[in-house]
Amino acid sequence: MMLTMKLELAFTECSTMRIHMVGIKGVGMTALAEILHARGALLSGSDTPEIFFTDAILSALHIPVVQEFSENNISKDIQYVVYSAAYSAQTNPELIKALQLNIPILSYPEALGLLSKTMKSAGIAGVHGKTTTTAMTGVCLRALETPATILVGSAVPDFNNRATSIQGDRFFVAETCEYRRHFLSFSPSYIVLTSIEADHLDYYSGYDDIFEAFYSYCSSLPPNGVLIYCADDPGAAALKEKLAAVRGDIACIPYGFTAEGAYRITSTSRDEGIQTFSIAGMKEPFCVSLPGMHMILDAVAAIAVSRTIALDDGKKMSDEQMRIMAKALCQFRSTKRRSEIIGEAQGILFMDDYAHHPSAIAATLAGLRDFYPSKRIIVDFMSHTYSRTHYLLKEFSSSFPDADMVILHKIYASAREKKGSEISGEDLFFETKKHHDNVHYFEEVMDAQEFLLNTLTQGDLFITMGAGDNWHLSHDLFATINSGAAGKERNNTV
Repeated sequence: MMLTMKLELAFTECSTMRIHMVGIKGVGMTALAEILHARGALLSGSDTPEIFFTDAILSALHIPVVQEFSENNISKDIQYVVYSAAYSAQTNPELIKALQLNIPILSYPEALGLLSKTMKSAGIAGVHGKTTTTAMTGVCLRALETPATILVGSAVPDFNNRATSIQGDRFFVAETCEYRRHFLSFSPSYIVLTSIEADHLDYYSGYDDIFEAFYSYCSSLPPNGVLIYCADDPGAAALKEKLAAVRGDIACIPYGFTAEGAYRITSTSRDEGIQTFSIAGMKEPFCVSLPGMHMILDAVAAIAVSRTIALDDGKKMSDEQMRIMAKALCQFRSTKRRSEIIGEAQGILFMDDYAHHPSAIAATLAGLRDFYPSKRIIVDFMSHTYSRTHYLLKEFSSSFPDADMVILHKIYASAREKKGSEISGEDLFFETKKHHDNVHYFEEVMDAQEFLLNTLTQGDLFITMGAGDNWHLSHDLFATINSGAAGKERNNTV
């Protein structure tokens, strides 16, 4: 108990605290470092020599980073060690040394949880949509000049390509992850629940198991806490019913096309490059410059939680303030790897997206089909984790109806599991061929480059999709075609 109280005090008043961060280059870890740095903590870090976009951020903050893990990085004057959940206290030499010196160690979720206790916090949760919803909430609250700190799980162009926006410390909005029940360390006053589906099947035994994890998280809301949930999602709606039956003190606010109340989507329309939608409780229409109905849902979730927080901040949320929020949303440029436009070269639009679950793939492609009805859509998908591919094989194989061509690869392995003999990328290829008549397989990602250089033509939309490393392909293809290096070798006929 005394240690917990001491840690909470450390995260409330970080000035002069010496904190070392193991795996500091991770997006979430760097974002946490930014917040702790802004609170006056004296930080150091360590990671692998590989260069990430976060290197530039850490350098700008003048946080020293050692490009290796070594027990020599841990000195007695360090007061706390925060480590990425990718590392273990049983194997990482720095964590082993910290424990030997009796230095308290905290995983990233635990540190995020302590930070959440120092402000009135909102946790954005769900199998899909939490990154975009968190970022959208950030731009809304910033436009409303709300004293809030935002932490997103990806780089956000509107945040100067960082994952944080620090505008004050009264409110805290963070993306909270369900993997290994990490979000149970968070202490929210508000929760946004976008969706519940079976996922992370290397850890969860199935849908019921992950549902109970989300239920435990939502049950952690304090008296008079707020649950903002997607009424269109069966899992989120079922959780609300179960929670409301035993927690009448929690305000449950629905949003979506089937929602009752102020956040029911009443109409949508699409014009070139923009989606417009109306909400029951709002006079003015809203818009997003991103494809897909899921983006509208994420925007409405962001509106709901931003308005709730702003009201708690004492704002009256006049029509003018709603217009300010609407303008910020319409100018929102998404986040890295979420319907990210890489560029256009020789009439070919190149995109990248993180969708790695069957329903997210299908929703993203349906949105692109609606947004770009005249384009031929070619998707390059790399499945992530053997367990997810194995358990959701049939769902994956039928998730590409809105693509004109599908390219598949080997399964991208996760450090958290060993290769299983029961599934391979070729298994997904053969299963997908049962549902789609234009599917190609290349074991290695870059093996598809020559084929695509001879296949892509003006008017195409090429998108890499998944949580693997196939994003390199869309970037390399764009660079090659944009520079003209492909030259006469490109065959612009299919």
